[in-house]
Amino acid sequence: MARGVRRLDFSGRVKARLRALRSQLGRPTLVIDTVRDANATLDPQQVATWLVRQADAWIPAPCWAVVAPDLAGQLTVLADKGLGPALGPSVSGVARWVTEQRVELMAANLAKDPRLDGGVVGTALAFPLNARSRTVGVLVGLDPRPSAAAPALGSTVLTTLRMVLEPVAIALDNALTLQRAEALSVTDDLTGLSNSRYLNLVLRREEKRSVRSGRPLSLLFIDMDGFKNVNTDHGHLAGSKALVEVAAVIRTCARETDVVARFGGDEFAVILPDTGREGAMFVAERICERLRRFRFLESDGFGLHLTASIGVATLPDVTGSAEELLLAADRAMYRVKDSGKNGILMAERGT
Repeated sequence: MARGVRRLDFSGRVKARLRALRSQLGRPTLVIDTVRDANATLDPQQVATWLVRQADAWIPAPCWAVVAPDLAGQLTVLADKGLGPALGPSVSGVARWVTEQRVELMAANLAKDPRLDGGVVGTALAFPLNARSRTVGVLVGLDPRPSAAAPALGSTVLTTLRMVLEPVAIALDNALTLQRAEALSVTDDLTGLSNSRYLNLVLRREEKRSVRSGRPLSLLFIDMDGFKNVNTDHGHLAGSKALVEVAAVIRTCARETDVVARFGGDEFAVILPDTGREGAMFVAERICERLRRFRFLESDGFGLHLTASIGVATLPDVTGSAEELLLAADRAMYRVKDSGKNGILMAERGT
């Protein structure tokens, strides 16, 4: 860069690009092309990735991100370009404000902007993705450096961008709605764990992967001991709350790659990919120990102690099929029940 030539800040670069942006947004087929491209997939991450690329073609920025609520209603990044850990709080803060206010946010210096809390930096240019009278996501552009003034697009460009982003928002809303429906179809309503339908789907998938790779696959089948007494002594609402607590304890014992499911009633299962007998027994022992120590329904003044019976089965040691693996673990669990409960048994071939 020649001496005496000052590098434009982000707002300055936006201003310098307005003529080219008007030309891009003035294409007669722009809306038609946008509708076609945004609806080319029903995967929300892919819709968001397309929008990030498109936004960066319109207005190049160090960081672009699409943020939307996840299944729990928490804002999460669906796709991004240039989003490092340092900019994460800024993207989250901007997205939260835009979601609440449902209007664009254009800020010269987030660190000094009274609309946002602390921990945010840089210049921001953000758009709500509004569909069906709701804000379904936010498109956030950031430069980590502050600018002398807030980015300004002008009323004509801003109106056109709103018009173009509306069909994108509808496409994203459709994709997110489908994703949520699919997730609910494989999720247990009470505990939030996977349900038995998803358990069987994953077991068949992991069986094929195990056979193909030669890696072991283990399954834990867990039954809470005497759980019907919780319902009898404290009521079904207390029993339901205790099951939620059981699910939470088991989940803390599993890895991210494991699948924890509620099989039904007070029965649970854990799929352990790439895990042999020793590893599976270690996880089972950890679950048993944490369940024993946990004080269930303590917030309700009970502080109950519960135990579990666990059957463990490993492929290919016990069997070669997912269906038989589940049956073997189930049979092992019932043998624990018959021998006094509160224990673990590894299934063996032929038993």
